[in-house]
Amino acid sequence: MSEFEQKVLKLLEDINNKLDKLLKIEPVPVSSAPTTSAMPSRAASTVKPSAIVEKQEEEARMEEKPPVEGRRICPECGGTSFATHEDRSQILHQMGGVKIYAKKYVCKSCGWEA
Repeated sequence: MSEFEQKVLKLLEDINNKLDKLLKIEPVPVSSAPTTSAMPSRAASTVKPSAIVEKQEEEARMEEKPPVEGRRICPECGGTSFATHEDRSQILHQMGGVKIYAKKYVCKSCGWEA
């Protein structure tokens, strides 16, 4: 690791340690006086914000693309044999009049398209 990367890593660790210390502080007792919007209240739980962000990012990645695990499986019939066709609605690249199209997969059993 370069010297710059080591410095950045050290700074990040310091920030993480300071965040841990802040989260360990007891919550401020709530008084009977009306609260103002300028004073944010602390949550009773002490979950690290970085853990929440990591969980949200993981959920977003899972929504974008399901994990690839081996063979392609049809969600309709459960079949595993597919025919590949050119998807003429999606042009990936065009050079010198030659067009490269995206592929679509059609289940040979039920006709479902992916």
